[in-house]
Amino acid sequence: MSTSEFSPGLAGVVAFETEIAEPDREGGSLRYRGIDIEHLVGHVPFEKVWGLLVDESLEPGLPASYCELPIRTGSYMSDLQAGLAVLGGRWGLKQLIDIDDAQAKEDLRRLSAAALSLVAQSARGDRPPVPEEEVLKGKTAAERFLLAWRGEVNEKHAKAIDTYWICTAEHGLNASTFTARIIASTGADGGAALSGAVGALSGPLHGGAPARVLPMLDAVATSGDAEKWVRDALARKERIMGFGHRIYRAEDPRSKLLKRTAKELGSPRVEVAEELEKVAHEAIAERNPDHSYTNVEYWSAVVLDVAEVPPNLAPAMFACSRTAGWSAHILEQKGLGVLVRPSAKYVGPGERSLDSISNGRSR
Repeated sequence: MSTSEFSPGLAGVVAFETEIAEPDREGGSLRYRGIDIEHLVGHVPFEKVWGLLVDESLEPGLPASYCELPIRTGSYMSDLQAGLAVLGGRWGLKQLIDIDDAQAKEDLRRLSAAALSLVAQSARGDRPPVPEEEVLKGKTAAERFLLAWRGEVNEKHAKAIDTYWICTAEHGLNASTFTARIIASTGADGGAALSGAVGALSGPLHGGAPARVLPMLDAVATSGDAEKWVRDALARKERIMGFGHRIYRAEDPRSKLLKRTAKELGSPRVEVAEELEKVAHEAIAERNPDHSYTNVEYWSAVVLDVAEVPPNLAPAMFACSRTAGWSAHILEQKGLGVLVRPSAKYVGPGERSLDSISNGRSR
């Protein structure tokens, strides 16, 4: 593609080279710095996977952390976005352009650990906060999250959250990650970069689908006929949530791991989810074979439901996991040291006089 060609949404445009993650388009696998996520889930906790992505090492990973929410906005995502920006200022974080990689990494480590705590505090709502010493008794990031949120740990819930966080920690140059890199390219501080990434993730077209999957499964269960439900939905030209991916042409490897976890944890939704998956796959494949498999969001919804995560909290849970990928990309962009400045192709009117415009309209 030449520099003068236009690609809507930058589809297919290679903007960066990265060493962080490798989604295998045809093979249906995902590797974090060369390590297949199959070898991570159930073997190392999320906080160590954060270390793999950011440090290229499982140690030290994310530290155990407790951070009270500095501001409540009435929205989980807004609480997190505002909180990260506030912490950046409160902690006096220096701009990326003025610090070395070691300091930038430490700033991002503190912010990422705080992000998990902020979301847990936001989810807890108006209830009195759990004492810090109680929260820090959790052995993993997922356990500490549950302690800060509910004051107790359920092992199944912790496993569900940990698996979800690992599976969604990083996935290349999506909208929020691109946003983080753009902000990092300006030399802004880590809090600004992470806060901006949360803003990009808050939109329903990026990371919001899990919240829409459970109502769909409930509707199928109520109808008692998955095949008819799919047929009617497609006839109405409705989108069946959780199917298709812009990268994978085979089964999304994250979906496979999350489905396995849902079964292991005994989700009561597995039966209807599998039935819908089979029927919808066959129906969609007749129309578009490349987008007929479930994606990460389909089985994410089921796994998060095991942990009793309400659908409207799902985007913030996604943001918790994606702090790993965002941080890795922010550091990679810092090392690149180039301001991101794509071009725009002008397609407006040609040169004309001011007199040709009246009251904001052309004559």
